[in-house]
Amino acid sequence: MQSSKLEFKPINLERDQNLCVQFRADSFICRFGSAARFYKKDGSGSEKYLQWLRQRMTQIPNSCVHVWKQEQIIGQIEMMPWKHDSSVGYVNLFYLTPEFRGQGFGQQLDQQASDFFQRLGCHSARLNVSPTNRVAMRFYLKHGWVDLGPREDDFEVHYLEKKF
Repeated sequence: MQSSKLEFKPINLERDQNLCVQFRADSFICRFGSAARFYKKDGSGSEKYLQWLRQRMTQIPNSCVHVWKQEQIIGQIEMMPWKHDSSVGYVNLFYLTPEFRGQGFGQQLDQQASDFFQRLGCHSARLNVSPTNRVAMRFYLKHGWVDLGPREDDFEVHYLEKKF
């Protein structure tokens, strides 16, 4: 297990927008085996994603951060209050680049999100995960997340919840 301390810094979208798109697309590959759902049939996915990310970062400062290991960006977290209940946090993205997965860094991302949501006054957090992404499911369950079952609007993903 890796013990290096990671840093979490707000995304510099002007400088790193291509990296954000790359990370988000790869997360779809991990979840669904393809990035087609991200890019959408008309190819507008990355543009819409960057608009959403810019808006989110303006509305909720420090909610979208890059994960730094020394001078290298190795991941990204996107967080917000859940649209159905503002006392619940919602993780839109936990992402580590492939070469840094499985080294114990995910626990620091999980802790960063928990700390962020607790500062907002949230008592729990939710996220989506594809049950076919066995590595992610194992990680979340090991770190206190509970599988609430499939989403009503998208049976390919499950809601997971963690109480603080």
